[in-house]
Amino acid sequence: MWHLTCGDLAADSVRQLLDEGDEIRVLRDDLAVGPLADIESPPCSERVAFWEGVWPVGLEPRPDISGIVDDAEWLARLSSQSRSVSVWHGDSASEQLMLARVAAALEGSSLPFYEVVCGTGDSRVGKRMAVSMHPLDDLAALNQPRAVEPVRIAGLASQWRAAMTENAAIRRWIDGRFVGEDHQRIDRELTDACSHAEMPLARAMAEVMGHCDGFFPTDLFLYWRARELAQRGVIQLTGDRGDGYATVQVRRL
Repeated sequence: MWHLTCGDLAADSVRQLLDEGDEIRVLRDDLAVGPLADIESPPCSERVAFWEGVWPVGLEPRPDISGIVDDAEWLARLSSQSRSVSVWHGDSASEQLMLARVAAALEGSSLPFYEVVCGTGDSRVGKRMAVSMHPLDDLAALNQPRAVEPVRIAGLASQWRAAMTENAAIRRWIDGRFVGEDHQRIDRELTDACSHAEMPLARAMAEVMGHCDGFFPTDLFLYWRARELAQRGVIQLTGDRGDGYATVQVRRL
């Protein structure tokens, strides 16, 4: 069986629970942010360009963004493989989008398709659980694959296609559906977290992370939004060399 996880942290835990002969496939793309219109159309130029822009120019090592193309090609072949598929997912928008994406890849296929539900069904801060947030013993107890039936597959696949068509900047998972938006809300929240006196950018980012319902904004995503806001003259960054945010100071203008 193929076991699919969203990100390496989840994979590190799930890998310890696999039976002999099982394999894990890590899908690392954070599907909650950035354009999706060409994500299934290699060379996925728009999707790749987005992540190249998000990644700080001086931060090493740079990730292998070509994995976006590899994932698209692998998923396109998935229905023709002989192994069954199990998707591990929690309440993050990225995990739910991964589940919907795999459902779209398997719609109409006879390949056995399972899900391991590790979330609460509630994506609000303080309620949600991602796969990687579970201690190993709890994750082992949750390892009860459920068959994904054709009606559910069709519904998930429809959600995935709708998200691709909408091509929003951000997708939140709210009450079992994906809600697209532009950057205005997250930019406002990041700006509001900054004071008019200099403070660590990391502190402002942590404030946003701690109150963001519907998706998990990563540190590098928020660092990118901070650089965009600085270019627009909304905030000022001090000590930013484009190689990380650890020592960067910010103040609101």
